[in-house]
Amino acid sequence: MFTRRSKQPPPCNIVTVERQITAAIKCSVPLSRISDAERSVRRTLNATLPSLDTGALGREVTLWRPPINGQIYLEPGVIVARAFEAEDYVICSELPAGQVAHHVLVGPFDRLPAGWQTVFEWCAKEKLNLAGVNWQIYGERATDPAQQQTFLYALLA
Repeated sequence: MFTRRSKQPPPCNIVTVERQITAAIKCSVPLSRISDAERSVRRTLNATLPSLDTGALGREVTLWRPPINGQIYLEPGVIVARAFEAEDYVICSELPAGQVAHHVLVGPFDRLPAGWQTVFEWCAKEKLNLAGVNWQIYGERATDPAQQQTFLYALLA
C-alpha cells in the first residue's frame, strides 16, 4: 500500500515589496549585544516619536546588514506614514522596494537566528543573489510567544 505525502510549501518565497518610510535609530553593535541594543534604542525611539511629525505609526521593524568583524549594523525603528525631520538620534529612513526573499517565523524572538538561517539557506539553494540589506517586521505581540509572528525579508540583488 502506498502512502501519499502532502507536499510541504517552501519555507520562503519571493515577493515584491514597496518602499516604506521608517523612524529609526542607527547603531552598530557586537553580535552578542543585539537584544540589549534593540531594547535601549526602542526606549529612546518611543520617547522621541510623540514629538515628530510622522503621521500614523505602523509596525516595529529592524533593518540590518550582515555583520563585519563581529559588529552588526542595525536600524531598529517603526513604519511611519510620512517623511519627517530628524530629531536627536531618530532619523527618517526606509525599508527598500524591490524583490525579496520572504519568510514568516512563528515562534519566540530567540528563534530569529534560526529563521534567518532558513532564509539564507533557501536563497543559496535557489541560487539567489542577496543585496546585503535585510529586515524584520514584527507582528502583533502574541500572548503566547510560540504564536508570535515575525516577517523576515532579504533584499535580492
